[in-house]
Amino acid sequence: MNRLNIFLLIIVMGCALSVVNATNQQRQIFIQLQRAQSQERQLQQDYSQLQYQQSALSKTSRIEQLATASLKMQSATTGRTQYLTLAPGAATATDAPIPTSAPASAPVATRRGATR
Repeated sequence: MNRLNIFLLIIVMGCALSVVNATNQQRQIFIQLQRAQSQERQLQQDYSQLQYQQSALSKTSRIEQLATASLKMQSATTGRTQYLTLAPGAATATDAPIPTSAPASAPVATRRGATR
């Protein structure tokens, strides 16, 4: 009976140590989870801040302001618009250069309008 008691005591002590070990591991994993959730919240805040900054930087008024200030651009007005017209006898669309990348089976227009 004495050996049986010692054996059962060893079994109980082993079970108690495994419970303590499992509880310790559970606490460490919970701490890691809390850290990861805290980091997730921080990253979400950073992402929201970056989205806000991106929307502020891409507004049309800011782009126009940068174009006028940095690039010295001015908006087009009807008084400053120039229209180009062709004089009679000027070059026409048929005088355009011949494309060099046409497929071999397709007819190619020459300067005089004939096909090959």
